Amino acid sequence: MRVIGIDPGLRRTGWGVVDVAAGGIAHVANGVCLSEGADLAERLCSLHVQLTAVLARHRPEAAAVEQTFVNKDAAGTLKLGQARAIALLVPAQAGLRVAEYAPNAVKKTVVGVGHADKAQVAHMVKLQLAGVELAGPDAADALAIALCHAHHARFAGRMQAALDGARA
Repeated sequence: MRVIGIDPGLRRTGWGVVDVAAGGIAHVANGVCLSEGADLAERLCSLHVQLTAVLARHRPEAAAVEQTFVNKDAAGTLKLGQARAIALLVPAQAGLRVAEYAPNAVKKTVVGVGHADKAQVAHMVKLQLAGVELAGPDAADALAIALCHAHHARFAGRMQAALDGARA
């Protein structure tokens, strides 16, 4: 299974793609979509075009997006929400199911603690994906989201197999 993780942001949307197989999880690619344009609509369109190209190039079979946390700046939260809508829309347009994970759940899965900082997340991503060259902190976060989904999907698959075996 090929998974894309997306870390939404209005200026920088990180993405990371991993392959999940019985032997483990392997890095495919990672990068950052940089929004361009003078106004919000142009910037959102720019993110849409770039993210659509990433999905066309890497052909993931599943997608995972980080959930938005609400901060004190309502306008900033709203703008992040609009960028997050693009991160949800593009994989859905490609026919993918999109899983969503809270930031603390991603950190707990990848690092082991829910309040890890960006440096800890990047370090653990590098440990789990040997030889990976990160395109920056947003790409590292996106790979962490992909890893989180991969681990959850593998567990769900094992759980379903156990349940099926118990019914037989």
